[in-house]
Amino acid sequence: MTNDQESGKMGKRGVSRPMAQMDMNSSNGHENQHNKMDDSQRDKMLKMHHKQTLWVYWSLILLGVWMIASPLTFDYGKNIVEPSGGRDVWLSLADRITAMRWSDIISGVLLIFFGWRALRPNRPYSVWMACFIGIWISMAPLIFWAPTAVAYYNGTMVGALIIALTILIPGMPNMIKYMHMGGDLPPGWSYNPSSWPQRWIMIALAFVGWVASRYLGAFQLGYVDYAWDPFFGDGTLEVLNSDMSHSWPVSDAALGTFAYTLEFLMGFMGATSRWRTMPWMVTFFGILVIPLGFVSIFLVVSQPLTVGAWCALCLFTAIVMLPMIPLQIDEVIAMGQHMVQRKKKGDSLWKVFWKGGEAITQKSDERSPELAEFAEKPWKVFKASIWGMSAPWKLTLSTILGLGLMFYPTAFGVDIESPMADLNHLGGALVVVVAVVAMAEVLRTFRYLNIGIGLALLIMPWTISDTNITLSMLTSLTGFIVIMLSFHRGAIRENYGLWDKYIK
Repeated sequence: MTNDQESGKMGKRGVSRPMAQMDMNSSNGHENQHNKMDDSQRDKMLKMHHKQTLWVYWSLILLGVWMIASPLTFDYGKNIVEPSGGRDVWLSLADRITAMRWSDIISGVLLIFFGWRALRPNRPYSVWMACFIGIWISMAPLIFWAPTAVAYYNGTMVGALIIALTILIPGMPNMIKYMHMGGDLPPGWSYNPSSWPQRWIMIALAFVGWVASRYLGAFQLGYVDYAWDPFFGDGTLEVLNSDMSHSWPVSDAALGTFAYTLEFLMGFMGATSRWRTMPWMVTFFGILVIPLGFVSIFLVVSQPLTVGAWCALCLFTAIVMLPMIPLQIDEVIAMGQHMVQRKKKGDSLWKVFWKGGEAITQKSDERSPELAEFAEKPWKVFKASIWGMSAPWKLTLSTILGLGLMFYPTAFGVDIESPMADLNHLGGALVVVVAVVAMAEVLRTFRYLNIGIGLALLIMPWTISDTNITLSMLTSLTGFIVIMLSFHRGAIRENYGLWDKYIK
């Protein structure tokens, strides 16, 4: 096949995922051919792909017109609402209305401008600017406390659509010009952490979290009058209207919705070799999921300590976020391993971080099932989605014991704001978090943290006066068992290349 024929094939079949076809070519022996292509050949491929995705940039222009017309059509000064719980916000009502109107109009004008510029190929900065405009449109209703539900709905949905149209559907701007072809299986690994089954479960969890957070955010912003709680009565209302929540300059629940939006969209970004070709994206995705995930979980589990109440849907979002941490960490480690290996070969880390690097090996993932098989073989695809995360019985039992600790105060009729309840709620939640995170085989050593937590649970009940002696004994016994369960590593089912030596 000639280069011209290959270019035509690329342009016609790579409309939605231009680099995916390149990965397919590399696995069929075309890697060397592509890497030897000169700039003129890559430019030709870029122009052909741009021609096939031209509708994307026209859509950006139309969305720009839509954004200009939105405040004129829906009138953000009618059917206005105030944030829940008498919350003070940093803008007056008149300023909130004005800010949302001008934000949408200016964003629309800029979107038309950069969308028009993007009609010509090889203008990546215009595409990226349109993407950042989409991010701003998603954030503006949070920052300006959108006074009407339609303003919030319009901004969040159109913003997400713009992000998808700029960097998801056509692929990364100009990536064809510099992407290195090669295998998508990390050297020494037994599976590909960027495969679609591995990403499918992250996308699904992010979407579920987005739905729950969006409901809670709608209450805080004032679009609904009541936040339903199936277990804790008015606990959700108390948490969402608490001093801790009011200390944030924006709605913390709506901010969580924005984070879940980015996580959901970033799950789609890149081909199955993105751990190698897009280290910057894997890094930012990892930051959203891991450190920010820990912060989100900590804020939720601290509710009984700081507010004296539980929020059922807040707990649900924490439950959704928690498994995302061990499910995402393997892709981050594969990316880090690749950067270390490229550095040893003399490559610039800065260049590799932003543009990826050449493959160390040409091995491709032949183990992962196709995501299209999910309808016929859901269990097979699900098992592939959790490769790298296993649940040894000792970690599973630690998780159950941690949940038990959180329920002990209620079972013994202990006041939720008492020191003993605080110890059990916080200690139990930490045991659960550590045990679940340690289910990631690459983070199995994380389990040792439960030794310290278990020790605190063993000793601290006896430093608290005026408490139930039976509860103290049960808490201490649970802490001792958690300590004993934290020494054994459990079976490791997969291989992780350079990282294997750190799994102890």
